[in-house]
Amino acid sequence: MSYMNDLEVIELTQELMRCPSVTPHDAGALSVLQTVLEKIGFECKRLTFSDDNTPDVENLYARYGTTAPNFCFAGHTDVVPPGDLNSWSVDPFDSVIKDGMLFGRGAADMKAAVACFAVSAQRLIKARQGELNGSISLLITGDEEGPAINGTRKVLEWMAENGEHIDHCVVGEPTNPNQLGDMVKIGRRGSFTGFLTVNGNEGHAAYPHLADNPIPHLVALMAELDAMQLDDGSEHFQPSNLEFTTVDVGNPATNVIPPSARATFNIRFNTHHSLDGLDEKIRHLLDQTATKRGASYDLRILKNSEPFLTAEGDFSHLVAGSIEKHLGRRPEMSTTGGTSDARYIKNYSPVVEFGLVGQTMHKVDECVAVEDIHSLADIYTSILEGYFKD
Repeated sequence: MSYMNDLEVIELTQELMRCPSVTPHDAGALSVLQTVLEKIGFECKRLTFSDDNTPDVENLYARYGTTAPNFCFAGHTDVVPPGDLNSWSVDPFDSVIKDGMLFGRGAADMKAAVACFAVSAQRLIKARQGELNGSISLLITGDEEGPAINGTRKVLEWMAENGEHIDHCVVGEPTNPNQLGDMVKIGRRGSFTGFLTVNGNEGHAAYPHLADNPIPHLVALMAELDAMQLDDGSEHFQPSNLEFTTVDVGNPATNVIPPSARATFNIRFNTHHSLDGLDEKIRHLLDQTATKRGASYDLRILKNSEPFLTAEGDFSHLVAGSIEKHLGRRPEMSTTGGTSDARYIKNYSPVVEFGLVGQTMHKVDECVAVEDIHSLADIYTSILEGYFKD
């Protein structure tokens, strides 16, 4: 059995970060990881998925062992674009350490966590001389920061078709708002997007009786949606909220009543609701208001994700206990924030999220503390040790 030389977590992080893997381009990042994992003894599968409207995406599923339980680390090696390079104090893909901080795109979100996956797995495999009472796997996608169509979701479908079962999963997203150990995510709110178009009748502004202005109708429909109280939250979730993200008419003329007006809204919702239930509720409200006003509207719905909650129990307590062991503080069990690929994994196994501090993710001069990366590797190692008890 080959464990290779002990992995150095900072060096591996830097090697991954120096691959400019902006979604959907892999730029060699998965090959770096695959090479490391195969030397440890993992069996690796490279999986490329595509469809008619999106580019090919490379993914990696790696597994050490063949028996249950299968503990999975999940994450991604793709990153968001760096933006204006002149705004960075360093080359975003040079992975520079300054004053104890590692700078570069992907430091927080989430190449350091991916490196910690590999390091912690190697430590346990070496400590157990290659003998585990179960399996360790890594599910790594190149499509988390993009459309998320050809990544984790399709890998999970491939796994199910090929008899690969996950028993528990830790996703390495940057979950901590201020310092490492602040927060473990045990669930996420769902996401529902609506594209509302109100149809009118174009005409001259001086002859409104010959036209039907869609803008007042749209404003009325938006007011009803804005006034709607979805719920008061729950023990684990904050109240659901609806936010308008854009309002568009696209009318360059000042004396023409436009033919249509549009608005887009997004709802982040808790377990009091479902995607289908919100669809029905929203359409019923809009129908009532439109009928009163004699207005015509179209509504296109994008059902992004359902909410989920991983019940607190042995698994979440193992994660929290490992954090407390190394950092001396118990993390908050939270469901705040946006979406992650955990929304797909929850359909296959219990899943929690824990990674680095996320204050600089997606920002210029993204960075994390070098000390935190070492601590995260130690925490992941303790999780594996607790999960695979002798």
